[in-house]
Amino acid sequence: MAKKLPKTTAENSNEGESYGAFVRRQFRKSTYGMISVWVVAAIAFVAVFADFLANDKPIIASNKGELIFPVIKSYGVGLGFAEWGKDYVNIDWKELQYDWVVFPPIPYSPSTTDKQLVSLKQRSPSKAHWLGTDDIGRDVFAGLIHGSRYALSIGFIAMGIASVIGIFIGAIAGFFGGRIDLLASRLIEIVITFPRFFLIITIVAMVEQGGLWLIMGLIGITGWTSIARFMRGEVLRIRNLDYISSATALGFSTPRIIIRHIMPNAIAPVMIYVAFGIVAAILLESALSFLGFGVPPTVVTWGSVLFKARSSTYSWWLAVFPGLLIFITVSAFQLIGDALRDATDPRLRA
Repeated sequence: MAKKLPKTTAENSNEGESYGAFVRRQFRKSTYGMISVWVVAAIAFVAVFADFLANDKPIIASNKGELIFPVIKSYGVGLGFAEWGKDYVNIDWKELQYDWVVFPPIPYSPSTTDKQLVSLKQRSPSKAHWLGTDDIGRDVFAGLIHGSRYALSIGFIAMGIASVIGIFIGAIAGFFGGRIDLLASRLIEIVITFPRFFLIITIVAMVEQGGLWLIMGLIGITGWTSIARFMRGEVLRIRNLDYISSATALGFSTPRIIIRHIMPNAIAPVMIYVAFGIVAAILLESALSFLGFGVPPTVVTWGSVLFKARSSTYSWWLAVFPGLLIFITVSAFQLIGDALRDATDPRLRA
């Protein structure tokens, strides 16, 4: 009896199923991957609604018969769309007289300081401050909630910058080949030779007015090489397939072939490296903040809370809680990357 030939891609998956649908179906089979997606979604929810979870301003209150929404208005003030009225400038919201009021579950902002906490025992976790405070009386729980915004922003924005650069250079190098491929490969090798961590530290130390955007930009500009190399390899594989030859024979323009026909089929495996890159970006920012080279002192991130633990070795809560959050977040993205790698593996198609 003749040996049965291996099934084709269309026969492997459901009839007429696209590659994207196949990857999603395979991804759902990963229990740890799906749990990690929900973990990241929960962290994103906390980041988006941080002001409603931890704030020294009321969510809603009635003052002299008038309904006010300080938290919502603070969004507008921060974005430049609104201004605080004369009666609400530089006031203590907790001391204001209300008809009734609803405060967030954590009634502190990251910048709120409790000057009455002097001793180490007073700053430790308590009913007033569930996760304790730092050396100047700022609530750790509030800082971690708002710090989730910076952790995800740094991860996604930095890797967004890296992805744009890496995908563009990798696609151009893989499609055209020749001298363009040679120049792109040499550029990648030059960037790789620089020690990324120490390069970022050096630039941040030289810039006086550094900030969060500088950190995200540097992480993105220095983190595109792996994406570019993988994208180049995928384009080299795809450009010789029959449908690309058909598109070329039909007279389609080069930009259309790259954007409409090559990139959609090459981008899915690249997302694996993007997921791992988000992990690297979060860890890199945390390491920079821990060493004192990260965001300004007024900005509270998970790494900056860890930095406070250096000067107060007995304040164990300053190291345990942010360290645990970093571990959970990094592990979640790592597991998502592993699940994506398995889902895009053609050897697993059955």
